[in-house]
Amino acid sequence: MSLTILQLSDLHILAQPQDTLLGISTENYFHRILKHAMQQPIAYDYVLLSGDLAQVPCLASYQRILNKLYEYSLEGVCLSGNHDDYALMHTIFNRKIHCKKQICFDKWQMIILNSQIIGSEKGNLANEELDFLEICLQEKPDLFALIAMHHHCVPTHSEWLDTMQIANSTQFLEIVTRYPNAKVITTGHIHQEMDRQIGDLRVLGTPSTCYQFRVNSTQFAVDKTPPGYRILKLFEDGRVESPVHRLETPLHELKVDALH
Repeated sequence: MSLTILQLSDLHILAQPQDTLLGISTENYFHRILKHAMQQPIAYDYVLLSGDLAQVPCLASYQRILNKLYEYSLEGVCLSGNHDDYALMHTIFNRKIHCKKQICFDKWQMIILNSQIIGSEKGNLANEELDFLEICLQEKPDLFALIAMHHHCVPTHSEWLDTMQIANSTQFLEIVTRYPNAKVITTGHIHQEMDRQIGDLRVLGTPSTCYQFRVNSTQFAVDKTPPGYRILKLFEDGRVESPVHRLETPLHELKVDALH
């Protein structure tokens, strides 16, 4: 038996469905990505939305996201990105799609951390978040742990993007690596695929459902790489399989020279 999680990240849904960002309809691509994921020969146990659900948060954008997820009878958890309004999210995502911080399954637990700094694009984990993380790992030593947050905790090697890496990543990783039941960290924010290994710990970054950041760039840059999503297959023995899937068509309408 295994646990299968669909990870969607950085939707950047706008106030109106027809609105565009950098020349593309983020809502259209969210719908296309979700349809693509649901056509896979896989039954998802849970969906994880790893932040920046909205570009400019409002009730309407969050409600449309929720409605679309319910069309596919999905249940799962969402966390806050630097573009999100965490309090507002709680008013919408509070039933089958929710904002809980710990979800326990038979052999695994998901630990949800908030790396948002209000009013900033940068990331940090408050002491309360680190304490919560350690309590979860201590109190459930019999459960393997997937830790999810929005901002990345290891460098991407894009100079501009790494200014937004979690400021206290070293402290965070020191905690996580003390617990052998912690198996995988997955994040959003970087709008690109990442897969690193730190000892027995796997660190993943997930593509955006809309535009992607150009890899290894010194300044803000996007490219026409197709949107994507990640599937996390968590096995009873602690193993993790996690392929990334993408749409087949590049983002021809993307305005790659648009300013950040």
